[in-house]
Amino acid sequence: MNNMKLGIMQPYFLPYIGYFQLMNYVDKYVIYDDVNFINKGWINRNKILLNGTDFRFNLLLLGASQNKLINEISVDDNQTKLLKTIEIAYKKTYYFQDVFPIIESIVNYKDNNLAQYIGNSIEQISKYLQMNTEFIYSSNIEKNNSLKAQAKIIHICSLLGATEYVNSIGAKDLYDKYIFKQNGIELFFLKTGTIQYKQFKNEFVPNLSILDVLMFNSVEEVRGILNKFELV
Repeated sequence: MNNMKLGIMQPYFLPYIGYFQLMNYVDKYVIYDDVNFINKGWINRNKILLNGTDFRFNLLLLGASQNKLINEISVDDNQTKLLKTIEIAYKKTYYFQDVFPIIESIVNYKDNNLAQYIGNSIEQISKYLQMNTEFIYSSNIEKNNSLKAQAKIIHICSLLGATEYVNSIGAKDLYDKYIFKQNGIELFFLKTGTIQYKQFKNEFVPNLSILDVLMFNSVEEVRGILNKFELV
């Protein structure tokens, strides 16, 4: 039987490099869009480098609520401030001219459904980084939606024929390797290695959005960074 590696994660807007390491590693990546939105979480926000320090940016939303699924929330059509902030932060970087048009296209995407909007951003960046991952929206999978948490993840893995499931290291306490193994699935957690690169002349500020990585590194360099992780 062929080994099929699967990742299932909620959609996050321009997340840190670890999510892209996971996307690049797996064969199929499920954008988990039919679960509840988390207020004050990281779905619509992250951090960039601004004036030598980390600065939190927000994707403006309409009617966001923890009582709604992610794919039931809309993106505000006024993201002018976000684009201007990104431009000010990175216009002097070496790869700004390559990356900023992609970011403009992402931010100005016409489908204001939050899941589709973030899904588009993931796919555009993945294409730029020459990934071959197949992306699937969980809402398009015919499944038993009465299942919750780990049981639902195992169910989706089984439906898609996954033999290996990978999640971020932050989820280590949520899933049980033994139970996955009983269902014919190997469970691994991706732990990002130490990543450092030159950011202007300031002391390195870690754990920023993928935006920061793209602005300071070539595609070849980013592809090297994508492999700086271990599975535990």
